[in-house]
Amino acid sequence: MDSNAISGFVGKIWDEQIVPQLVDYIRIPNKSPMFDADWAKHGYMDQAVALMETWARAQPIPGMQLEVVRLEGRTPLIFIDIPGQGDDCVLLYGHLDKQPEMTGWSEHLGPWKPVIEGDRLYGRGGADDGYAIFGSLAAIMALQAQKIPHSRCVVMIEACEESGSYDLPYYVDHLAKRIGKPSLIVCLDSGCGNYDQMWLTTSLRGMTGGNLTVKVLDEGVHSGDASGVVPSSFRILRQVLSRLEDENTGEIRPRELHAEIPAQRVEQARVSAEVLGDDVFSKFPMLEGMRPVSDDLTELVLNRTWRPALAITGIGGIPSLDSAGNVLRPFTAVKLSLRLPPTANAVKSGEFVKQLLESDPPYGATVTFNLEKAGSGW
Repeated sequence: MDSNAISGFVGKIWDEQIVPQLVDYIRIPNKSPMFDADWAKHGYMDQAVALMETWARAQPIPGMQLEVVRLEGRTPLIFIDIPGQGDDCVLLYGHLDKQPEMTGWSEHLGPWKPVIEGDRLYGRGGADDGYAIFGSLAAIMALQAQKIPHSRCVVMIEACEESGSYDLPYYVDHLAKRIGKPSLIVCLDSGCGNYDQMWLTTSLRGMTGGNLTVKVLDEGVHSGDASGVVPSSFRILRQVLSRLEDENTGEIRPRELHAEIPAQRVEQARVSAEVLGDDVFSKFPMLEGMRPVSDDLTELVLNRTWRPALAITGIGGIPSLDSAGNVLRPFTAVKLSLRLPPTANAVKSGEFVKQLLESDPPYGATVTFNLEKAGSGW
């Protein structure tokens, strides 16, 4: 294999073809079904599929067969079968659905506004995970350009990953005979430590999550009359969350949500931390003066790969600052995203968290935790 030729081929197709495709893809607001219940009616998912399908069909890959598979009531899936040498099979996976808009964009940027600055392309979905189909086919074409033999390759691009991939198992079953038995699965939906070395993902944390709601009143009342008598739903929410997370350290309290970390993984984390140095945390846009949760770089690597961690990703029942009056609000709700150790059972963990949060509610408040999704790691 001529590495320089590979690099040149990939760089050329990336700059001339793939980046323009990603620019157009970013403009499409094809949010995952969890964030757009009317996704089918809006048609954005079909637009994203059509963009990728059109580009893929135009590539000069001998014998390639492409089909957009549509099961009734489910998001579409792009299925590509590329012949190769021998009976072996490699499965390349990615997804094309997107996270919602979110807030915090710089003034000149936005989720559906592709902007190229230097060597970076900004906008929703380019890296997560719109590049997957383009990267997969570019790699195969790079091998074929040098006449390097490869195994049969199957590419599957789903459209439900950001919602927990609840449609994917149905497609895997539906296409099982056509897929065969891959000896290698490449998931083009991960990260890397830096761009100087090749990185291999050895494990992936799972997650469970949902909406936690604390309700104390049927309607809002004047805080001057009720505060000190009616408990604040926000304070109760804090109490309940403290069962799950130590607010001083961020550590998840219940040992049931932890797992033993293999010695090999601890050593790999140490080496990774040694290679990356402060990049372990400096890659994040933290404010000046902010520090990570630990000064031990190995612990930071283990925290984000093998330990459970909680994030509050949404809030309800609280008005914006410019609309907030002297009202003791009837309820507070938050969306919880709980990352789990790779070996944890996400379904059982979610059930445990539900029991933990809902049992024995303070002051007899109505506390509900509605689970939305659960995905085990590996």
